[in-house]
Amino acid sequence: MGIFSRFTDIMNANLNALMDRAEDPEKMARLMIQEMEETLVEVRSSAVKSIADKKEIERRLAELKDGQTEWSEKAEFAISKGREDLAKGALVAKRKLADQADALSAELGHVEQALAKYNDDMSKLQAKLEEARAKRKSIEIRMKSAQKRVKIRQTLNDGRMEEAFSRYENLERRIDELEADAESYDLGKGGAKDHSAARSLEQELADLEAENGVEEELAALKKKMADKKK
Repeated sequence: MGIFSRFTDIMNANLNALMDRAEDPEKMARLMIQEMEETLVEVRSSAVKSIADKKEIERRLAELKDGQTEWSEKAEFAISKGREDLAKGALVAKRKLADQADALSAELGHVEQALAKYNDDMSKLQAKLEEARAKRKSIEIRMKSAQKRVKIRQTLNDGRMEEAFSRYENLERRIDELEADAESYDLGKGGAKDHSAARSLEQELADLEAENGVEEELAALKKKMADKKK
């Protein structure tokens, strides 16, 4: 059983309300669109039949008009030959055709009114169909957005992510330890170098003092020898 039972049901339907009450809005939208499209096909088929009827009536009216013209010419010919009896008969035949034309003209008016109604109905139905399609598109977008949000929330609350972060932290700790191990080989080297430099400076100063003492002692010895020669 369809969602809509008649064309007026579709026209009077509040799509938003139907969607809000539906357990599965996307499915509801799909079914509504399907039934609207089927109804549109039915209305169009009826319109096609009315258009065909209109063409047939117009063709018959044209034939009746030609027939009336023909009987009118025959009546004139009969009068010209002095045969009023034949002229009257021709005019009676013309009158019958005129009556048929009047009936067909009235029928044509009804068909044209039906076509105008079909055109109006199809326009309204098409607008309703576009509304349903737009609503379905909106639902699809909202559904995809909601599914993505749920997936993100599930990922954030998943213990595997915490486990991954924990492993990452352990890896960083291991890297820190490796870097510290490498830096440990440089410990003490800087202090030994500074100590060696300090001892070298002290040695140079001591050598300078010793050299100065030798110079003084050498000068005294030279003076003593010079005094003996005198």
